[in-house]
Amino acid sequence: MQQNDRNLFLEEMADVVPLTHDVSQQISRSAPSAGQLARKAAAELSEYHQRMTTELALIPPVKPEDMLSFKREGVQDAVFKNLRLGQYHVAAELDVHALSVTQARDFLLSFLQAQIKRGHRCVSIIHGKGYSSKPFPALIKSCVNYWLTQVDEVMAFHSAQRHHGGYGAVYVMLPKSTAKRIESREINARGVRKR
Repeated sequence: MQQNDRNLFLEEMADVVPLTHDVSQQISRSAPSAGQLARKAAAELSEYHQRMTTELALIPPVKPEDMLSFKREGVQDAVFKNLRLGQYHVAAELDVHALSVTQARDFLLSFLQAQIKRGHRCVSIIHGKGYSSKPFPALIKSCVNYWLTQVDEVMAFHSAQRHHGGYGAVYVMLPKSTAKRIESREINARGVRKR
């Protein structure tokens, strides 16, 4: 910087007073506004609608009597076995078997989001077997099978026991709420100390 430029800069800055407190403390850490939350929810919904396609050519078909089964990495075998055997309390149930493909997807997504917010761990989806569905058998069953794998919060699912709908329904395992995770850690820590 030449001397003239430097002097000009110093003249312009002569009446500037340096800050005496930490500027980072002025940044507000307020909770997101209702509008921000709504935009976030709409973006997430849009992303799930893209993943949970209603384009039948992209959905792998299953047969009416096929058993549905899915488990994410990290789900313990014993937990999955209990789900498969119907040993968890089913907190809520959704019946989509008589709906159109688009209605079934939208209802399913709304239902899952609501159950996650409520902290429910195990729910049931009745998709039917679909012997007479068109354009191919087990249409809604095939869609539900595919869609559930696209929802990150679905930890596992398995065809239900006969008394809960058999191959016409699935048990769905959702993640533990933060409170339940803390409770489980405390119980496990107590169990370790007793040894």
